[in-house]
Amino acid sequence: MAMNPRKVGEGLYQPVAEINVTPLVDVMLVLLIIFMVTAPMLATGIKVNLPSAKTAQPLETKQPVIVVVAKDGALSVGKDAVSRDELAAKVKAGLGDSNGIVQLRGDRDAPYGDVVSVMDELAANGISRIAIVSGPRRVVAPAPAAPNPPASAAPNAPAP
Repeated sequence: MAMNPRKVGEGLYQPVAEINVTPLVDVMLVLLIIFMVTAPMLATGIKVNLPSAKTAQPLETKQPVIVVVAKDGALSVGKDAVSRDELAAKVKAGLGDSNGIVQLRGDRDAPYGDVVSVMDELAANGISRIAIVSGPRRVVAPAPAAPNPPASAAPNAPAP
């Protein structure tokens, strides 16, 4: 009895042409957990007890130029009130002995257009390092609730 040679793919074991997704998902979930655990550790950094030096100087000793837009649209550079025509010249004069940054402080109730026009005026005169300053976020108390109707009133009755 002669044996016929077997062809590939015939017989007891046949090759599988599909990807088994279960191990792939398992590995991806393990990697996700590893990254979720290690990411907060990387962001916090390491606490270091720095040595002190007698000749140490702060990095930024110069103060920025502060431009204030008041509620009524009035402008001031530092504590000096200025007109819109004098604004750019006064800011440029102040930038000579500052760190080159202009802090723009707009009143909460000042029109948005006034703040933007001041920024535009400064940018048109070559002042490009402008920082908009805001205060810390305040928690607003919820408004008091409307008083409850008297208990004697019928729930479906029309209001008088």
